[in-house]
Amino acid sequence: MILKGTKFQLKVWKYLKSIPKGKFKTYKQVAIGIKSPKSARAVANACAQNPYAPFIPCHRVIRSDGKLGGYSGRGGVKTKLKMLKKEGILLK
Repeated sequence: MILKGTKFQLKVWKYLKSIPKGKFKTYKQVAIGIKSPKSARAVANACAQNPYAPFIPCHRVIRSDGKLGGYSGRGGVKTKLKMLKKEGILLK
């Protein structure tokens, strides 16, 4: 599959594919993981612009305060919560 996005989005989406099923990261952890530690908001925006959900698993990225954040895929945050539960991740 050839992904289309900005250079930054592609970097974020590639990293998201490395998050294993049943695990999650915060936007800040993703920013650090792509060696851009001050870009947590930009990471959140890249997740929000992800047209490849759930193939690119942006549902595995949450806020630093433990809340879900958003979800760009069909069904929004309710779907994100269902997908995380299905993977064994229980959040508020």
